[in-house]
Amino acid sequence: MVAAAFKSVKRPILAQIVPIRRCNLACAYCNEHDRSTGPVPTAEMLDRIDRLATLGASAIALSGGEPLLHPDVLEIIRRVRKRGCLAQLLTNGYLLTPELIKKLNQAGLDFLQLSIDNLTPDEISRKSLSVLDRRLGWLAKHAMFDVSINSVLGDGVRNPRDAFAVARRAREFGFAVTVGLVHDSSGRLLPLSGEHRRVYEEIGGLMKPTFPLGKHDHFQDSVVRGNPARWHCRAGARYLYVCEDGLVHRCSQQRGYPAIPLKDYTVQHIEREFQSHKECESYCTVSCVHRVAVLDEIRENPMEALARIFPASDTDKARGNVPLPARILARVFATGRHRRIFSRAALWALRVK
Repeated sequence: MVAAAFKSVKRPILAQIVPIRRCNLACAYCNEHDRSTGPVPTAEMLDRIDRLATLGASAIALSGGEPLLHPDVLEIIRRVRKRGCLAQLLTNGYLLTPELIKKLNQAGLDFLQLSIDNLTPDEISRKSLSVLDRRLGWLAKHAMFDVSINSVLGDGVRNPRDAFAVARRAREFGFAVTVGLVHDSSGRLLPLSGEHRRVYEEIGGLMKPTFPLGKHDHFQDSVVRGNPARWHCRAGARYLYVCEDGLVHRCSQQRGYPAIPLKDYTVQHIEREFQSHKECESYCTVSCVHRVAVLDEIRENPMEALARIFPASDTDKARGNVPLPARILARVFATGRHRRIFSRAALWALRVK
């Protein structure tokens, strides 16, 4: 996925698509669900997957609503994999069983994200560790795909320490950990303060991916401190959000623009959105869009971006040096005499056309 993204900016890195807007829960902060809409007809979903693959999407994530409510979700996942894209699933976890997890394995699912909001159900959310802990055990035992557990901080979260308890439990199972920030209807956030900010920093200490890009989100780090994030949002280009009606939006929090039918979405639309700046980007909390943007930061300003991803040691700081991993990667792929040879070799090795 990363190699394909570096080769061309005229293709999406991640497309998030809604197979059903209905959800079996009704979290008070969520604006991405209803209680009545039926599933998108399977034939239409498969056509949309094909269209995203034709546009060059590297990964396709099924969201909702609750995507596991779609009766043919396994067939949809199989189609994503058949078209050569990574298959991802965003779920509240309530419908998971050992049997379904095994079927998700067989369908070829690559990645599952499950969000847990608190330790026990309350009037804000029923996505609780007390309810979902057994399902985490099933995932640890049976899942052949990567699993990430997302906890939540921000306005409306009654007990911020719950988020740390959720993250710690996820690490005990060996899962990756992320933290989401509750945002308003435009995807923006008021700065975290007090206990929320302390917990945010503590959860950051639990994030230990092999490659730091998996936890890197300096955009979000800025926003939680009340500072505008300096970045260029690539939503509508490198990240696409396709609603249940088959319309392409910049993201789930900016529904309504450009709202072009997926079947009519072209490379020209991608190029336009790639260049455009969005009014909401300074205080955005949509982390999947942030992570996509990191790749283009590396493309455009490799030394600066790599220095942020690989924090400098005390020795490097004292000497004013860029961290060693950043220097090596930049030398090999960005500034060295043989960078074109190394880049082509990497693309060949990763089978990127």
